[in-house]
Amino acid sequence: MLEDKSNPKRCSFTSTEGESCNELDIGNGFCFWHDKTIDKTGMKLALKLEEFVAAGGVTQGVCLKKADLENVRLVRYGHSTGYDFRNADFYRANLRNAHLFNANCSGASFMKAQLKDADLHCAELFNCNLLGVKLSGARLDNVSLGSYVYQESIARQADREGNHTKAADFYEQSEEIYRAFRKAASDNGLMNLSGQFAYKESTMIRKQKPRYSAERISSKLVDLFCGYGEKPRNVIAFSVWFILFCACFYFTMGVESNYGPIGFDSNHTFYENLSHFGSSIYFSVVTFTTLGYGDIHPIGIARAVATFEAFIGSFALALYVVVFVKKTSR
Repeated sequence: MLEDKSNPKRCSFTSTEGESCNELDIGNGFCFWHDKTIDKTGMKLALKLEEFVAAGGVTQGVCLKKADLENVRLVRYGHSTGYDFRNADFYRANLRNAHLFNANCSGASFMKAQLKDADLHCAELFNCNLLGVKLSGARLDNVSLGSYVYQESIARQADREGNHTKAADFYEQSEEIYRAFRKAASDNGLMNLSGQFAYKESTMIRKQKPRYSAERISSKLVDLFCGYGEKPRNVIAFSVWFILFCACFYFTMGVESNYGPIGFDSNHTFYENLSHFGSSIYFSVVTFTTLGYGDIHPIGIARAVATFEAFIGSFALALYVVVFVKKTSR
């Protein structure tokens, strides 16, 4: 059958919104940009890609593996949203000094891509394969990786399925990704963002440990207490919880004061018991902070609890100072 020259075949690629690519089919059912079989290794395609996106081409799912896109400008001026590169393939592509401001690259692959000095300001990188990406000098202001990177999502699913060997492998890959972004953010002077990536990096290290091992449990406790040094509010939350817990114990078991015993008594009115509970909180606070005014003192088993609380309190206060200084010194 002769090809209809007046109605040439078009690329069969369709975006997630149902938009069809209007480029010419070059023989495999897809256009040059969406055809995965074309070897684009080393092709200098920066200018052509800029022309393609400027002409309204469908940029979702473009395949640019190993292409040379150095200095490409993919900024959508005058729009609140950037260009749509969802599910695109930039495997080993040269994106040195590329401008991807506000671009939506969700689901794309940047595996081992060269992004040195690239502008990723406000770019969306949800569920992207970022393993081995080179970010030296890249601008990462307000970059969004989502709750989990691609490898972390796979690791969590493997954990749920009980495949802990696979999970550990992908957690290790996730650790590498977060480390690369932490270093790049630190080089940019984005210390808060660097701290977020540092926390995720430490979390990935923990999850590679065997379940219920002493190392993993101790690491989890550090996370709960201070978020690996990145969350001073965790120290405050733990301190408040522990003070209230000990106060409930003192209120139940009873302590002595200069004005008589303090504790729950069924013969007391609600307001009297409430007053005693307030005194128990006061005693718990002065014990936790090791002030020890002496107007209230523990008796019986409460003495052991007070000793333990004073020890934990001195540790928690020192920990808070260290974490707070670490955060504010940035």
